[in-house]
Amino acid sequence: MTLEIFLATAPGLEPLLAEEARAADFAEVAETAGGVTVTGGWPEVWRANLVLRGAARVLVRIGGFHAAHLAQLDKRATKFPWAETLRPDRPVRVEVTTRRSKIYHAGAAQQRIEGGLSAGGIRVDPEAGIVLKTRIENDFVRFSLESSGAPLHRRGFKQAVGKAPMRETLAALFLRACGYDGEEPVLDPMCGSGTFVLEAAEIAAGLPPGRARRFAFEDFASFDPAAWDEMRRSAPAPAGPPRFYGSDRDQGAVQGAAANAERAGVAPLCSFTCRPVSELARPDGAPGLVIVNPPYGTRVGNKKLLYAIHGALGEVLKTRFSGWRVGLVTSDKALARATALPFRPPGPPVPHGGLKVQLWQTGPLR
Repeated sequence: MTLEIFLATAPGLEPLLAEEARAADFAEVAETAGGVTVTGGWPEVWRANLVLRGAARVLVRIGGFHAAHLAQLDKRATKFPWAETLRPDRPVRVEVTTRRSKIYHAGAAQQRIEGGLSAGGIRVDPEAGIVLKTRIENDFVRFSLESSGAPLHRRGFKQAVGKAPMRETLAALFLRACGYDGEEPVLDPMCGSGTFVLEAAEIAAGLPPGRARRFAFEDFASFDPAAWDEMRRSAPAPAGPPRFYGSDRDQGAVQGAAANAERAGVAPLCSFTCRPVSELARPDGAPGLVIVNPPYGTRVGNKKLLYAIHGALGEVLKTRFSGWRVGLVTSDKALARATALPFRPPGPPVPHGGLKVQLWQTGPLR
């Protein structure tokens, strides 16, 4: 059975997620608004949730039909083969959106679909963890199952979280945008809870992001526990010395980041230090990537003070980090320019916490 699988991501990041999906050997990768589509059977659904670092959610399109009025929707929903994918002992929640269709009342459509599920022996519950997303557009009803459950940025390791944290999925795609492939050292001088450092270390160690969490697809009729256990057989535990460095002036943030690295199994690869930007030291060895998500002054920090902090960061990087590349995430181009670093034109605006942020990059510093 070949399914269309939709990998959701933040608008603006679709090309990076498509690149990741191709690198992971998914089939028929195509960019679309808000995500990427691939094709494959149910094992590819499981694998997408397990290995893709940049996908926010994985939806599976399980079929559909034309329906021009509610009576037709009622009849066809009753005949739909729900039991191929859903179990009678696992309740389902129905969500409906409709546009440019004769069926325009989402609530009435939801009632008909819930009736069809019940007729097929599937229990409906508005609080259920399994979500059947229904999109009615141009009189075509399309059903998708939300296969991830909790959003995929919830890896299960980052329990200590600082102010305004970067989501893991965004961090992974920003690392990819910077050309990071797991081979070079990475340093975050304002690491907070350590998201960039942990993602970089996990990539280097070959640890799949979904290795320690549960997914909604485990409650589908198509799920094969033995095949899943075989698929998620983990890589060997990584060994040091550290190649991934995080520092922050907040001692609590540094301790939390170190604890997060321990839970993720990458502590031997990571080093966290409490120090301000002015005391930042270049690690021994080959140059790599400095990537940082400083406060923007919108939710965290006084913006007037932030210009000085960004200026100090830029000065330290220019004088001490020759040969290193820099990636900086911010919602304010004036703050990026306050570093006086030789940034290229920034990446596309990306929604993050109610703001639009951009990734600013340099080549190797001279």
